[in-house]
Parts: sequence; C-alpha cells; structure tokens
Amino acid sequence: MLLPQINEPGQLKSLSVDELTSLAAEIRQFLIEKLSVTGGHLASNLGVVELTLALHYCYNSPRDKFIFDVGHQAYVHKMLTGRMDQFDTLRKYKGMCGFVKRSESEHDVWEAGHSSTSLSAAIGMAVARDLKGENNKVIAMIGDGALTGGMAFEALNHIGHEQKDLMVILNDNEMSIAPNVGAMHNYLSKIRSDRHYLRAKDELEMMLKKIPAIGGMLAKTGSRLKESLKYMMVPGVLFEELGLTYLGPVDGHDIHKLIETFKQADNVRGPVFVHVLTTKGKGYKPAEADSYKWHGITPYKIESGQVLKSVGNPMYTDVFGKTLIELGEQDPRIIAVTPAMPKGSGLIPFSERFPDRMIDVGIAEQHAATMCAALAMEGMKPVFAVYSTFMQRAYDQIVHDICRHNANVMFAIDRAGYVGDDGETHQGVFDIAFMRHIPNMVMMMPKDENELRHMMKTALEYNDGPIAYRYPRINGLGVHLDEELVPIPIGKWETVREGEGYAVLACGPMVQVALEAADQLKREGIHLQVVNARFMKPLDEEMLLELAENSTNMVVLEEASEAGSLGSAVLEFYASKHIFDTKVSLMGVPDRFIEHGSVKEQREETGLTAAGVVGEIKKLMSLHPFEIGKTQFPS
Repeated sequence: MLLPQINEPGQLKSLSVDELTSLAAEIRQFLIEKLSVTGGHLASNLGVVELTLALHYCYNSPRDKFIFDVGHQAYVHKMLTGRMDQFDTLRKYKGMCGFVKRSESEHDVWEAGHSSTSLSAAIGMAVARDLKGENNKVIAMIGDGALTGGMAFEALNHIGHEQKDLMVILNDNEMSIAPNVGAMHNYLSKIRSDRHYLRAKDELEMMLKKIPAIGGMLAKTGSRLKESLKYMMVPGVLFEELGLTYLGPVDGHDIHKLIETFKQADNVRGPVFVHVLTTKGKGYKPAEADSYKWHGITPYKIESGQVLKSVGNPMYTDVFGKTLIELGEQDPRIIAVTPAMPKGSGLIPFSERFPDRMIDVGIAEQHAATMCAALAMEGMKPVFAVYSTFMQRAYDQIVHDICRHNANVMFAIDRAGYVGDDGETHQGVFDIAFMRHIPNMVMMMPKDENELRHMMKTALEYNDGPIAYRYPRINGLGVHLDEELVPIPIGKWETVREGEGYAVLACGPMVQVALEAADQLKREGIHLQVVNARFMKPLDEEMLLELAENSTNMVVLEEASEAGSLGSAVLEFYASKHIFDTKVSLMGVPDRFIEHGSVKEQREETGLTAAGVVGEIKKLMSLHPFEIGKTQFPS
C-alpha cells in the first residue's frame, strides 16, 4: 500500500510511473469508500486522479500555484497535501470543506464555488509573480463545461494578450454537471474526434526525425509546417488564435503521457493550453454509467451503487417542477431557462414534456437573464430557474436588461436560504438584499409547498414586470396540495397566528420556526402573533401601519442577510412614514459567511431557531413592555 505513506506531495517524486499508477487505484478506492459514508462530489474527483497526481509529481505546490476552477474536484489534491485523515468529516459541520479552502492548507491558493473563475485568477497571479520578480509556475484547471462561461473567454483573451508564462489545463470530460451544450462543446468534440490530425501530426514529426543528420533539426524547426497542417486539419484552432500554445488532446488517465506533456509545456514561452481528456466517474461503474447522477451524491452502497436516501416529503424543487408542467399545459407561452442546472432545478420532467420550451444555455447566467428579457418583450413567459447563489452572477443583467425594461420575467430562485453542506460559496442568503432595491421588482417566498404552487400561478398571471418566487433546498412540510391554483394578491401578508403585543414577521421556512416559538410562549401565557410576510417587495403597508398603531413590538425573522433584506425594508418603511416609536428587532443571517454543515446546524449557529425567537421576544419584553394604547401618528 502506497497511499498511507503519502503525507505531502513531495513524496510522490520518489515514485516510479508504475507506482503512481498503482497509487491512483488506491486513491480511487479510498474516495469510493469514504464518500459512500459522507456523500460528496464523487464522479468529478474520480475523473482527475491521474491528472492531479501528475501535476503534483511535476510541480512543487504550494510554491507553484494550483488553481482549481469551482474547487469541488480537489479531493485528490486534499489527499496528497496532508488531509487524508479529515475525510470522515468531509462537508460536515466544522469539518473539511468540500471545496478548496485557503484556511485549510497553504496548498489551497484559490477558493471558488462558482465556475469559470480560474483563468482570471491565473493571469492575476502570473502578473503578480512577474512584478515581484519570482519564477514559480501558475497552473489553472478548468472543465469544458466551465469554459462556456463568459468570464473564461474574457480571461483567455487577456491571457493571450499578456503572454505571461502560465498553463491552462482543460479537463475535458464532456460534462459540467449536466451534459454540455453549445458551440464550444461542439468545437471541443471536433478536436477530440479528429484522429486524422493527431495521427498526421505525429507521423510528420517521426518522418522528419528519420532524415539522416538534419532530421532532429528539421523536427525542431518544422513548427510552421506543423502549424499549416493544424490549420488544414482542425477547424478554427481557437486557442492558438487567442495566443496560447495548444498541446493535446492527451489521455488524462495515462500518467506517463501527462508527465511527458507537462514537460513539453515547460519548454514553451508564454501561455500554454493543455487539452486533457478524462472520464468522469472513472473506476467506479455506477459513476461512469451515470456521471450526471454521481456528480454530487448522498451516501450509497458501494457494491450496488444504491443511493441511501431518507424517506420524506417532496422537496420544494420537485413541487416546482411538477407545478411548472401543469402551468405549461395551460399556457404555451411558458419557456423554462436554466444555466446548466436542468436536474438540480427540477426541470428534467418539463424538458421531457415540452422539449421545445426548455432552454439550457450552459454556464452562462448573464446571457440567460438577458435572453429572458428579450423573450418577455416578444410576448413569451420566461421562467428563469436558477440557484440563488448563481443568480448573483447576473446582477447587472437583472438591473439593466430586465428591471429597467420592466420585462415580465419570472424568477424561480432555488436554494434560497441556507444550503447545508455546500457551504459559504453556495448560501442563498443575499438575493433579497440585492434584488428588492431594484425598481419594478416583485419578490415573494412561500411558507410551504402548497403556497409555492399558488405563487407560481401568481407570477404567471402577473403582467406588470419582473416577479420572483424563492424557495429553499429542503423538504416541504407535507401539506395538502390544492388542485386549483389561484393568484395571491400582490403585497398582501397573512396572519397565521393571532396574538397581542408582540409579533414575528417571518418569511419562508421561518414561518414554521415562528409558530414553534409561539407554541412555547403560549405555555407561558404569552400570545405571539405570527405573520407570514410572504412578500419582500412590495410590503404589506396596511398591516405594518396596523401593527404600529396597535403598539405591537416586532421581530423580523428571515433566513437571509440581515443587512438589506426584509427587516431592512420594514425599518425603511417606518422611517419613510416618520414612525419612530415602533419597536422592531431583526433576526437574520449575520454579516459574515456561514460555513458548511447541515441546515439545522447553520440555523443553530446563527440563532434562527424557535429558542432564538423566544429569547428575542423575552428581550423585547424586558426592554419594551407592551402597553395598551394607540401609537400617535404625525399628522
């Protein structure tokens, strides 16, 4: 067994290529066993075992900078850099992060939970290196799916212009999470499949070398001839046109060829583009057969590949997907748009039912948002189904192209609130703050899965501009689902528990938390009013005025950033009405990034629990006892 002997990457350099190949098999077995217990990103990491080994064999981390795009494919890197003993805690609360984490190790130099950022980071580090007079290597690894992101193209353009020494490794497995789409995917397919070019280039070099006396020299100086051959045989030669020296494709599971290719790359001045072909899920048959399913997986049985799922109520995402089909049957104008997340967003059934009305744009949130604006302007009803964290990337387009045009786009914002083990890069806690201040926007969140269905109907019948409904990454409450869907009056809240003196204004899953707190307080003779503040914008101004008039002390409870979200909106409203004696306490996500763990643990850490609400109400009672009477309003 070689694996137990590896505590830091320098130890790899004493191994032979055959030993590295044996080590790769041990690493795969380790990952398959550990992730069967913890879950995690299995397929993507099985696909980069040899690639990661070859990189650490050829280069010297952390002096040489390894930049992983997204970062969920860095498990092997973590193993080789002294963190093997932490895998039992993978993605668990206070345990090892499922992404690259700078605070975990000096070998982790770039953090990313969103794709297409590695190339920009690489040119930044290369520029800094040269200005400091250093000579370390800068190596960025990016997947073919991530290469569809516009930011990657911007960086490639700049890299070609700057001509700094750095290496871009394209990990080409024909997948991101979902199967890749688009022209870049088709272009890479041509390169992968053009064996005539690959064979002809090799044969040309061999032929030149065989010429007596001058063959070696001709092989070295015959680059122009080979370039001409490349232009003849491969359409476009995009990367070389951008100013990068293209090497490959190379078998990403052949360590000898990888090492040889990296040595070739080291002899090139300027940026090098190494095209590596890998198989996602390599070495584990269930993952190879369905790398889509095994991209991010919950615990499973190793022998059968059976996923161990707990039985529970349907997730909000599933309810969204089924309801969208119902609405799609009623209205042929509905078009679903997703940035490379058809399965995660629950759209696979919709795509099967309406293949012409489902558009996967690839990892291109900005493009998706602007395209939705144009679809709406042409009379369609686009549904932009996107994770809260990924929607951050389309902020400018939401402001400039959707809201400024008052385009009737429907936002289906999944993973709103805490997301659990994906952690701080994926928390959906900022979208209220960065969307509610934009003119023309309507935002709402359901207290349960049945209300989500009615909100989807509300959005469909709303014709006055952009409208968003956000929902969490959790199971629903198991409530009855109404067959007949009716619109909810825009901006109208709902009192779900009557009370006196004190009220909790809660949205989404926090309504249930508030009800649990109300039950606890009732046993102490305190009658807490619970309001389903289902609209973040517009607010229910009539109810807010009534609460103030009755001298009600309030807590605003939300699983969103305390700065700028619903609580801020309530305070802004009272300030605008010059009502300054109404007592409002805020309970939301504090001004810091919340790390990975279960949603329950994340709520406990930030006090968004029934016990936390009880404590906040009692604090209000001690500071501001309720007095019968009316608040005097300024005339």
